[in-house]
Amino acid sequence: MAFKSQNHTKLVKLLQVSRETINSLNIYEGLLLENNRKFNLISKSTENILKTRHILDSAQAIDFINKNSSVCADLGTGAGFPGIILSILFRERKYPIRVDLYEKSPKKCQFLFKVVKKLDLNVLVLEKNVIEQRNLKAGTIVARAFKPIQSIFEIVTKNFKNFNNLILFLGKNGKRTLLDASKVWEFEYKKQKSVTSDDSLILNLEKIRKKI
Repeated sequence: MAFKSQNHTKLVKLLQVSRETINSLNIYEGLLLENNRKFNLISKSTENILKTRHILDSAQAIDFINKNSSVCADLGTGAGFPGIILSILFRERKYPIRVDLYEKSPKKCQFLFKVVKKLDLNVLVLEKNVIEQRNLKAGTIVARAFKPIQSIFEIVTKNFKNFNNLILFLGKNGKRTLLDASKVWEFEYKKQKSVTSDDSLILNLEKIRKKI
């Protein structure tokens, strides 16, 4: 299944990507669909909308990436969203950023290792529960369909030594959860409406700390 017609046009227009990058995305998509039954990577119901629901949705986070970051950490990456997609785009833009994929499922890590090797990506697959780790380092942290926003705040402020920004994907209740979080946490943020859903937001958060 290749990026064609409306999906192809939308992706190229949004990211201005090369044919080589489109080819890498197609290979990744093929591997994911081929291995989904074995590894339970994504919901069967989203296979037919994989390009928009997962790939294009993940890709839009590139707008908030600082190209000078040395490491981008993806928390609970699952099948590689958004980390694998971002790594493909980093190569397209010649960003020298390594992506650290944190995933506690051995089966999903097995799949991720296969993708990284096949596409020769600058990615480190870490078969670890990020909640149990300490003194981690990253310039940018991303999380998609991982945990509630306040739980993520707890993880990044306790488990990472330092980081510049946190990129989150919020669904239709995103505004309410952000408001609730602001009662307990201090942070600065910029938001961007999702290109794949009118009800969703992409947030870029900085200077996160719990209120005293």
